[in-house]
Amino acid sequence: MVVTIIVFILVFGVVVISHELGHFLIAKLNGIRVLEFAIGMGPSIVKFTKGGTRYVLKLLPIGGACMFEGEDGVYENKKEEDAQKQAVEPAKDEAYGKAFNEVNVWARIATVFAGPFFNIILAFLLSLIVVGFSGEILPVVHSITEGYPAQEAGLLPGDVITHVDGERVFLQGEVTIASAMNKGEPMEIAYERGNEKKTATILPKFSEEDNRYYIGFTIGETIECKGFDLIKYSALEVRYWLKATVKSLIMLVQGKLSANDLSGPVGIAVTIDETIDTVKPYGISSVVLTMINFAVLLSVNLGVMNLLPLPALDGGRLLFMLVEVVRGKPVPPEKEGVVHFVGFVLLMMLMVFVLYNDIARIFAK
Repeated sequence: MVVTIIVFILVFGVVVISHELGHFLIAKLNGIRVLEFAIGMGPSIVKFTKGGTRYVLKLLPIGGACMFEGEDGVYENKKEEDAQKQAVEPAKDEAYGKAFNEVNVWARIATVFAGPFFNIILAFLLSLIVVGFSGEILPVVHSITEGYPAQEAGLLPGDVITHVDGERVFLQGEVTIASAMNKGEPMEIAYERGNEKKTATILPKFSEEDNRYYIGFTIGETIECKGFDLIKYSALEVRYWLKATVKSLIMLVQGKLSANDLSGPVGIAVTIDETIDTVKPYGISSVVLTMINFAVLLSVNLGVMNLLPLPALDGGRLLFMLVEVVRGKPVPPEKEGVVHFVGFVLLMMLMVFVLYNDIARIFAK
């Protein structure tokens, strides 16, 4: 369990630091004063001030914050801001940059967007490690299961899947997740057999034992990736996780997934623990690469989730700024502040609900 906690802190910490570092660096680049750069939540365990910014490490490794001067308009916490100002090096505030609302709207958009964007950059850099050591798995049919739709459709070992329901696929995982998410609807599979291009419409078969639908083939051919292929397939790996995350969100909105399918920090820790137990018989290198790959998934998820146009998230702030671009003037701070406050309260309620579900699932096992 100690190993799981350490791995959780490392994985979650790297992902959160990347996100907040994106906000921090682009804010500095645009001359915005950063009041606080914090990693974690809860009580502070380490803190120091440099260059007008207070750097804080907090007890619970489940979040972070990059606070800008004037970011919340009239709803900013003046008491905390005054305390922060007293803690900085003695100099005029202007020496450390302007208030968030004093810079132009495009600088603010870039600063807010940088957090999720840096998560995608981190995912790509980590994918370089995973793909470089493990190679990539292509969507090549390996074997056909007798009596299942793939056999009836005429697919053969060696066929290369190129499209699923009109979407271009490059990796085994894209086909696998399309099959796993299928709820019994017909799937149009395009594939290549040598120089021939073929298509087949397949109606997945339901398995009572596994409670899911199957096409009826095993798929995957591993290749080594070096040079340009390493960059190419690392980018495709990030693309795959982006698609998987977006599709999961769409299914959640459509009601094909429930809120019970969401996981928070506790659920993530449990998944890490179970994954380590599964992979450790294959050696420490397999554990490390699997955890790095998990960090890729987590980083992409954090980036995408933060871009949702919901109050209190980066996407919600970006939405107000885009409205400002269209209107030619900002939304009144008091109105935006109310929306973000309500969104924050709802977000906290969702986090409590997810935490309850995570704990309930543990006791249900």
